[in-house]
Amino acid sequence: MRLATRGSALALAQAQIVRAALEAEGAEVEVVTVKTGGDTGARPAGDKSRWVAEIEDALLRGDADLAVHSAKDVPGELADGLAIVGVPARADARDALVGATDLGSIPHGGRVGTSSLRRRSQLLALRPDLEIGELRGNVDTRLRKASEWDAIVLARAGLERLGHDEGVPIALDELLPAPGQGCLALEAGVDDAATAALAAAITDRDSLVRLT
Repeated sequence: MRLATRGSALALAQAQIVRAALEAEGAEVEVVTVKTGGDTGARPAGDKSRWVAEIEDALLRGDADLAVHSAKDVPGELADGLAIVGVPARADARDALVGATDLGSIPHGGRVGTSSLRRRSQLLALRPDLEIGELRGNVDTRLRKASEWDAIVLARAGLERLGHDEGVPIALDELLPAPGQGCLALEAGVDDAATAALAAAITDRDSLVRLT
């Protein structure tokens, strides 16, 4: 089985989680990396498909059998001929705060880094005094830049999957995460019953229900 994924450190870590689960079911798995429009900048930030379109193309061409995505990056409508066929056990869905023990401990007027409009709006609703700045890049890049801010906010699941112990989880009633955050979505062709059966074998029903 060829398992398609983006080539970022986090995406590859997620692919290895899925690979290990599939191999425990007896599958032989090769991880195939695909560069997406989001990686190259060829697709604008507002394009919801920017992290998945090229991976879906690989599935449709037959260059891969199964794809693994961060569920929060998957558009509401999939490419024709494809379906979500599995959802492994969800990781921590909460956001995490790095650089401060909680939101209340950030100094008045403190600078908080995030790339998310969702996080920005919720943070300002809780703490209108904060200065919310743009912080982009992968998890490791953001952590390296953490010292430039009073605090930064990023997904707890990404930290855990990369083996980082930084970050204090933020309560859901303070900062609501993105839909599907912490979930992985497995995508395959609608007519590929064998791949769908393997994906179903590593699906966590509670995570699937919460995602769908």
